[in-house]
Amino acid sequence: MSTTDKASPEASQQTETPRTETPQTDTSRQTDDAAAGAQLSTAPLEDAPGAPVGIGVIGWLRWFWRQLTSMRVALILLFLLSLASIPGSLIPQTQVDAMKVATWKREHASWVTVAEKLQLFDVYSSVWFSAIYLLLFVSLIGCILPRSWQFVGQLRGRPPGAPKRLDRLPAYTTWRTDKAADEVIAAAGKVLGGSRFRTETRATEARSGSVAAEKGYLREAGNLAFHVALIVMLVAFAWGQLYKSEGGKLVLRGKGFSNTLTQYDDFKSGSFFTPDDLPPFSFTLDRFDASYAKTGPQKGTARDFKAYVTFRDGANGAPHKREIEVNKPLEVDGSKVYLLGHGYAPIVSVTDPTGKVIFKDAVPMLPQDSNLTSSGAIKVTDGYKDKDGKKEQLGFGAMFVPTYAGEGKGTMFSQFPDLDFPALMLSAWHGSLGVDSGLPQNVYQLDTSKMQMFKDDSGQLFKQKMLPGETMTLPGGAGTVKFEGIERWATFSITHQPGSGLALAGAIAAIGGLAGSLFIRRRRIWVRAVTGEDGVTVVEMAGLGRSESTKLPEELAALAAALHQQAPTAPDQPVKETVEGERG
Repeated sequence: MSTTDKASPEASQQTETPRTETPQTDTSRQTDDAAAGAQLSTAPLEDAPGAPVGIGVIGWLRWFWRQLTSMRVALILLFLLSLASIPGSLIPQTQVDAMKVATWKREHASWVTVAEKLQLFDVYSSVWFSAIYLLLFVSLIGCILPRSWQFVGQLRGRPPGAPKRLDRLPAYTTWRTDKAADEVIAAAGKVLGGSRFRTETRATEARSGSVAAEKGYLREAGNLAFHVALIVMLVAFAWGQLYKSEGGKLVLRGKGFSNTLTQYDDFKSGSFFTPDDLPPFSFTLDRFDASYAKTGPQKGTARDFKAYVTFRDGANGAPHKREIEVNKPLEVDGSKVYLLGHGYAPIVSVTDPTGKVIFKDAVPMLPQDSNLTSSGAIKVTDGYKDKDGKKEQLGFGAMFVPTYAGEGKGTMFSQFPDLDFPALMLSAWHGSLGVDSGLPQNVYQLDTSKMQMFKDDSGQLFKQKMLPGETMTLPGGAGTVKFEGIERWATFSITHQPGSGLALAGAIAAIGGLAGSLFIRRRRIWVRAVTGEDGVTVVEMAGLGRSESTKLPEELAALAAALHQQAPTAPDQPVKETVEGERG
């Protein structure tokens, strides 16, 4: 019978009694309907119709904090951080290469004002990038803290009791046994505890009881570990960017390097770095060895690079012999010295018209291909006077090949990276090198904008190819240039990344946490035993997965089989098999 059939006569009379209604306009009725709908709505306040009214400053702050610490906002901030990194890879950065920044400004003069206002030359230390970074940091912490307290509460809590109808759960089995209910419950506790379930035994009556078991708490622990690892990596990234230092140095064989700021060829550092942070050490390049494949399809391919150095730790440290190889750096007080590359430096001497040697040095050449075809510039800045006694500067564009094909057999391109047939090509200029202007210059390039070329008999640029030991005589008795020999050089990168170890630990923890959150399954198992009047105990087992899992029925079947061995089916009683998604 329906509830309307059970209504009392008094209620019917009250229903039939006519009522007078106060007339309402359409507008007032719509207002009342909207207010009633707002009261019945379960939507979040920010999604409800109309703006929140009367929440005050504290309410707005609370609302802003909930938005900031939501997972949706955290993902948006992470996406914005990725977008904000794009200008830093497209536009040269001041801390990385100031010369490239100056070149970009000359080539894009109309955009310089806008770029400087947007801090595009210092993206990673800009206000807007730092704001996104800090908001993401706060958002992740705000996400983690409440979930951590919730997880602690779950660990301190106990598995919930068995539902009244276990047969309605996805995985279920039952059988009858001659064992008493308390014996079955005790055996079930041991079986579940042996499978690392956390159990809770409940005895409802003298002849019945149940066991509740739960497993898979590490799933949420892995989720929290993943988020904490993200924060660790953010901290490591900030730490590394603020305190990092990285510099390069080209060292000739027999020359040395001291870890001071003035010794570097190029250097970049973080915002909080100071020169005092450089660890004191020095080394001398004693020898550099390189070997190459001489035959076969891999001819010319490098087989081995190794630099032999004499290393001194500290200002007055004792010398130690060390070897530096590719991917095997020299480690000193948190800094690493990497071997990056190598090349050749022709030894050249220059005399003035009187025969006086005014320049003699090994000049490094910059490799252009895998066979070490190299180019460079020889600059004589001081000590030269022409035959009239006028001070000038000399410049020579240079091309060096370690293995020349020979006259009439090829151009100035190397056939092999080793010193099988070295040759040097020089083109001669005189005038002003422009080194006194105060502007930085590339040591491997010759600026001829303020220079005049030496001319040969045909009026063209004077140049000559030389083998080791040969001499080039400049036109008009301007002097001579001699190819004295060849020296080797190696380039080293000295880096200090204080947050690299922390970032590695965070990355490993993030991978482990993500794996745990993806592969660990949260599930619950219940066992109930009830002894009837006939002395036979009905055993029920059921399982419920807190996440999607196709292995729950198999796991329940294995546990039921283990329990069945200790509480076997009573004689002449069939076993009811595990059924998923079906009820008889």
